[in-house]
Amino acid sequence: MFTEIKAQIERITYYNEENGYTIAKAKVGGRHDLVTVVGNLLSVNAGEVLRLKGEWQNHPKFGEQFKITSYESVVPATVKGIEKYLGSGLIKGIGPVMARRLVSKFGLETLNIIETDIQKLHEVEGIGDKRIGMIRKAWDDQKEIREVMLFLQGHGVSPAYGAKIFKQYGKKSIKIVQENPYRLATDIFGIGFITADKIAEKLGIAKESQIRAEAGILYVLHQLSDEGHVYYPYEPLVEECKKILGVEKETIVKAFGKIALEKKIVIEDLNKEGELKENNKAVYLAKFHVSEVGIANNLKHLMLVPKKLRSFDKDKAMEWVQS
Repeated sequence: MFTEIKAQIERITYYNEENGYTIAKAKVGGRHDLVTVVGNLLSVNAGEVLRLKGEWQNHPKFGEQFKITSYESVVPATVKGIEKYLGSGLIKGIGPVMARRLVSKFGLETLNIIETDIQKLHEVEGIGDKRIGMIRKAWDDQKEIREVMLFLQGHGVSPAYGAKIFKQYGKKSIKIVQENPYRLATDIFGIGFITADKIAEKLGIAKESQIRAEAGILYVLHQLSDEGHVYYPYEPLVEECKKILGVEKETIVKAFGKIALEKKIVIEDLNKEGELKENNKAVYLAKFHVSEVGIANNLKHLMLVPKKLRSFDKDKAMEWVQS
């Protein structure tokens, strides 16, 4: 059963930089002992307070755990929490000693001062212009990560995929996903057309949009290639795309033209000299067309080599292959 809890991270016991998968110990209200929380948490540190959504599970080996489905960061509410948060290494330029000095000086207002009036940090011993510059950059970077993750989670993207998206696009993540969520299907391993299409729907991108049709055609061609098709006849492919995407033929035809111009696909005329059959064409993913043409050209080249030079000792060849 899914629920929501507020947890302060006490220590990170495992972190995977590739996808943000984290195992951590946390303080949770109403619980005497530390709780194990597991899930994809991007750039989270000890001392941080999180609002977690997920469910309680019983691991056969490790016992009770809270499995995270989504999360958001909450500003620590106590001086001790702020000190631990800043002293965790989250912000470059602030270590445990400096964190103690900051909260001694500014108390509960420490984070607000870093956010809105950072020059006030000059009042703390050991902080000069160079350190303030480092703190400002690290603070802004962390804020961007949080904003991106909140945006993505708000549009149905899991924390695991959110971590991959941020790693790929960085601070441009929100802009790129808003402009063309279908880029995710080609740029991010593990995110296919179906997932990108769900994100696009939540962003309000119309079913009949050109970017959806273009991505959909590539998706259908990849599906057909998995079934063994190097190319597919034009008309049956149009019908297949119409059926899968649920859009009009005109939208599909227009999208074919666009991705052909972008060299993502190759549309080859199959008519022999003198034939005028309409739409007698084959559609290839560009990489398969390059491969097929390359193989054909190599075979033609081999056929031009004199037979005597093409002959070889079968037994020696087998011996060479097996060695």
